[in-house]
Amino acid sequence: MATLKEKRTCGQRCEDFGHFVWNSDNGTLMGRTPEKWVYISLYYVAFYVVMTGLFSLAIWVLMYTLCPYAPDYQDRLKSPGVMVWPDTYGEEDVEITYNTSDKASWMKMANILHSFLKPYNDTMQTECNRYNCTQGKYFIQNTFSAPHHTKWACPFKQSMLGQCSGLEDPTFGYNSTMPCVIIKMNRIINFLPSNHTNHPPYVNCTILEGQNNVDKIEYFPERGIMDLSYFPYYGKLAQPTYANPLVAVRFNLVREKQAKIQCRAVSDKISYENIHDPYEGKVVFYLKAVK
Repeated sequence: MATLKEKRTCGQRCEDFGHFVWNSDNGTLMGRTPEKWVYISLYYVAFYVVMTGLFSLAIWVLMYTLCPYAPDYQDRLKSPGVMVWPDTYGEEDVEITYNTSDKASWMKMANILHSFLKPYNDTMQTECNRYNCTQGKYFIQNTFSAPHHTKWACPFKQSMLGQCSGLEDPTFGYNSTMPCVIIKMNRIINFLPSNHTNHPPYVNCTILEGQNNVDKIEYFPERGIMDLSYFPYYGKLAQPTYANPLVAVRFNLVREKQAKIQCRAVSDKISYENIHDPYEGKVVFYLKAVK
């Protein structure tokens, strides 16, 4: 019959633990001699040094292959989207509705446009984008010759929007039935809108509903052209002062003073009949003036 183990006291257990930590008879620390502890420490130091070096090398190789100015893998969007300002959204669509008799109503629209055009201030654009661009030709840049290792950007000034710039008429026509809207094409890095350097993209607006309610459509700049010198776009870090080219469109509303309008960016490489994205290359909005 096996005998029961002798019950040890707390003091004996502490004595055994202390003997394990340092055994003066064998000269061991936690069961190993100091020489063995040195070998173990050197092994783990070498192990973590090698692991740290491999990790650093992997990060260096990754960063070396990445371009700091543009992502290596961009989404599949090849044709830009189009946006309109004032960007007042209804339940599903952009609905630009204002009351010509209510100052607060039409000033809301004017303030949205003033806020949007702040970066396009003539003085600011002159200071930020001083390069003398050649109109009608792509601005191809293979080097970073601008200050701070960046690329040049062509200035787009607010005054280029003519009677819809907000300089001559701060209300942008919203105190009457001749409102202005501003069309902007989204940026796509290295996008060239045309196969031919002499065919710049332009904006064309058509009336989908309420054809008899629009008497006249005017474009600023003339013919709604976006000059080729603003293309290609090289990315935010490469062109920190880049300003999207804009097109302002003024409508003369009559009769019921409301219409459903489609504005499309027209060029060789801009798609607008994508069944998966019906608003690619164009924007549809409602324009209504009440009194």
